[in-house]
This record gives sequence, C-alpha cells and structure tokens, in this order.
Amino acid sequence: MNSSLHRLSLEFVRVTELAAIEAAKWIGRGDGKAADKAAVDAMRTALNQIAFSGEIVIGEGAKDESHELYVGEKVGNGNAPEVDIAVDPLECTDSVAYGRTNAITVIATGPKGTLYKAADSYMQKLAVPPSAKNIVDLDAPVKDTIQKVAKALGKDISEITVAILDRERHEKLKNEVRSAGARLQLFTDGDVAMALATCLPESPVDILMGTGGSSEAVLAASAMRTFGGELLVRWKPKDEKHIARLNAAGITKFDDILKAEDLAKGDDLTFTATGVLTGPLAKGVVFGKNHITTHTIVISSKSNTTRFIKTKHKTS
Repeated sequence: MNSSLHRLSLEFVRVTELAAIEAAKWIGRGDGKAADKAAVDAMRTALNQIAFSGEIVIGEGAKDESHELYVGEKVGNGNAPEVDIAVDPLECTDSVAYGRTNAITVIATGPKGTLYKAADSYMQKLAVPPSAKNIVDLDAPVKDTIQKVAKALGKDISEITVAILDRERHEKLKNEVRSAGARLQLFTDGDVAMALATCLPESPVDILMGTGGSSEAVLAASAMRTFGGELLVRWKPKDEKHIARLNAAGITKFDDILKAEDLAKGDDLTFTATGVLTGPLAKGVVFGKNHITTHTIVISSKSNTTRFIKTKHKTS
C-alpha cells in the first residue's frame, strides 16, 4: 500500500469527526438543509488542509447544483497521492432534522480511477454477509434469496431479518419478505449503514433489499470489499430526467448487474464514517460539559482492518 495513502486513512477521521460535530448541532431543529450545509462546510475545509490531491467522484451533485464538494472538485493541497473520493457529508439529513437514529458522515477513498463515478440516480440493491456472497442473485425471487441466506448463516428463515427502506415503492417487496416468513426491519434513511450492517456479527440485520441512491452504493461497496460481503446493484432511474442524466454520464445500459468489486476496485480502499446519531455502524455525537465525544469506524482493505475510534474533543 502506498504509505502516504495509508496515512490518509487516519487523517480522514478528523474530517468526518468535524463534519459530524457540526451536523450534530442541528439535531432535532427541523432544518435538514442547515445541518447538511454545516457538515459540508466542515468537511470541505478539513479536506483542503490535507497533503494529497483528491478529486470528488461522488459528492453533493454536479457543479451547477452545488458550490461545495461537487463531482469533479479538486480538494487537498495538490501533492501526491492522487485519490478518488466519495463523500456523503451527512447521510440521513432528515434523521438529524427530526432527531431520529442512524445518521453518519462518510468518506470512501481509493487511488485515482478505482471508484465508480455513479451519476446521481437510483439502484436496485441486495446486500448480504460474507457467507452468502457467492450464492445470491439479484434476479432471484425474494423467498429464494432469504432461504439461501438462512442456510448459509445456519439460521431458520424466521430468524432472518431483512432491512428495507420505508418507502411506498417497496410495498410489494415488504409483503414478499413477510410471506417468506422472515423478519422485516424498516428504516427511514441510511442504506449505507444498513448494507454494512449485514456484515457485522452483532447486528440483527442479515439482508438489505430495495431501491436506493446510487451514491450510497459506491460508499457501501468500498467497505463491503473489506468486510467480504456482497453488494449487487442495478440501475433503476425513476424518470426521464434521471435517464438523461445517466446517458450524459455515458451510462446507457440499465440491465447490467454490478458487484461491489465493480463499484470499488482494487485492494487499496478506505472507508471512514463518524456517527452523528446512533446507528448500526457508530454511536452518535455526545456533547459533554467540557468535551465532545465522537465515535468513528475506519475500514482499510489493504491492511484488512476495521478500527473503532472513540475521541474526546476538549471544548474548554
């Protein structure tokens, strides 16, 4: 592994910590846009203080849609190494606005050319743990997938929990999970954390199914590569506007199934996420009398390590 890129994996902890702290100041205040802007500003400022040459490949949108952390923006001081960066300064904006669970700040990185440049749209997703990596099919009936994963995990179908984003478009999927005899865990936002939760032994989630954001798929894939699980995806643009956006990005085939290794290539990937509100990956920010406590997960594919970092930031 490039030693300087290895160094960055820990420097990014400071970036996500600062973004999480700023976002957490808006918890429950009903203003998701303000929370997101606070996280974006903090993340961008911190990234530009790091000695590297980064390019945002997954970010806040196109340049004409966002002034900060837009796709194609250069960050860092311009020195080597050259790095692809996927960011979500605040995943689960609404969760922060309304004081719900499972909000994080996220950065995924790899050497230049390793992260999939996904235009902003939707993807059908299936995430499973390592033991089920090579036995699932995105086109298989829901019941068959649940049965295969249950067998791989040594569980009864009734013990399998499937996480699904709570959206109207998933009504049929939810009914199919129930009909198969599995448990169902609905969540309001945050399928990056839920996808990765399938690979955490202490997590109740065994499978993630449904349609969600394409950006989140790339972020999750970078960590999935280290965890050894699988994330299968297929483009599902919701309307003509999304189709045009994908076509402009050179994506014209929507039937192809992509795997985690297609979204995040190579063996030199990092994933860093700090909790804003407690979820399956990390505890949320805690404001104490004289310090602020953050909890961060750092995943590195090259060293094949997962670190859980608890930091106390002195405030007085």
